[in-house]
Amino acid sequence: MPTYAVNKKARFDYEIQEKLEAGLMLLGSEAKAVRTGNVKLSGSYVTFHKNEPMITGLHIPKYKYSGHLKEYDPERSRKLLLSQKQIAYIQGKSQEKGLTIIPLSIYTKGRYIKVEIGVCRGKKTHDKRRVIKKRELDRETRRAIKGDYR
Repeated sequence: MPTYAVNKKARFDYEIQEKLEAGLMLLGSEAKAVRTGNVKLSGSYVTFHKNEPMITGLHIPKYKYSGHLKEYDPERSRKLLLSQKQIAYIQGKSQEKGLTIIPLSIYTKGRYIKVEIGVCRGKKTHDKRRVIKKRELDRETRRAIKGDYR
């Protein structure tokens, strides 16, 4: 189950409350481009068009060996494959105040390309500062234990 892309910025900017797995509807050349690892998740989010969940802002560049593709848009909206129950749940969560649905990672499960999406709440600036401070303290304690303290 190789992971092709991880949205590290999302884990820093948002507090992840829940995670779900969804399929991703791709073109053949897009699937090949994803498998080469050319995916950018930063800035992408889930929206609803006619009660269908779509991932917007996901950047999948043109596959290197695909030849000439007419009017290929690397940032087009792509449909998420979920059950009706999951769609209703996600749609309800997206309408709640302060909640956002964002993709966290893209990976394969068997021969299928899957997206891990998260129901998230945005962090405040002071929460982000606290995370940075904790990370720095942990790094310093690891150095002190290792004996490589400067």
